[in-house]
Amino acid sequence: MATKKTEEVMIRSFEQKTTKIRIVGDSPLIIHNWSEKAKKEMLDAQTGKNKTKKKACKMPFDDFARALYWITPMPTEEIKDPCNGELRDVVTEELFDKAVAEGAKFGFPTIAFKLAGNSAAYRMGWVKNQMGLRGAYFLSSEYGELAHIQGSVPMLREDMVKIGLGSSDLRYRPMFEHWYCDLTLTINTGFGMSFDDVINVINAGGAGCGVGEWRVERDGTFGMYHVEIVK
Repeated sequence: MATKKTEEVMIRSFEQKTTKIRIVGDSPLIIHNWSEKAKKEMLDAQTGKNKTKKKACKMPFDDFARALYWITPMPTEEIKDPCNGELRDVVTEELFDKAVAEGAKFGFPTIAFKLAGNSAAYRMGWVKNQMGLRGAYFLSSEYGELAHIQGSVPMLREDMVKIGLGSSDLRYRPMFEHWYCDLTLTINTGFGMSFDDVINVINAGGAGCGVGEWRVERDGTFGMYHVEIVK
């Protein structure tokens, strides 16, 4: 019977450093989360399911509330749509105000801050490509994929947007005028980047790219920020 050979493998270790950082907004943050309602309407339109259905009424405040990333449960109540007579769940201003008074929490995708930093570092010539930055550091939050946005209550913003050739529509989205969020930064030192390097990458993302709608990277001035170390 043949003897099974075994080989010794040496797994190289690398150091990870973790610290707390604060992302502090330098310009208002506009958020547009694609709600389940919006996704369904888009799918129905693409599959022809809504061709014979009467269109539902536009409800600005409900659109605003559903464009938020809710960490705590989103409050809704069932009402009869005045346009098509169907029952639908909506977020009213009264329900929203009550939720805020009871400590409602709103978030924003944590990955957005890393993508902004990586893009800024590449555009500024600090790195030859963004591939090496992907594993060099990670940003996380106690709420998983969402960073808890704090500072001010989101306000309803009305904007006219282009949706096609010669066609426009009104969009209702939330905006945080003053904001910040606390994140955990983990650095893999084996990738050759120092703590200062990574902090500067994230900080550059706030000035050179921004996050959210109408950010700097998309010809806007919103979603700018800088980094502070939480002691």
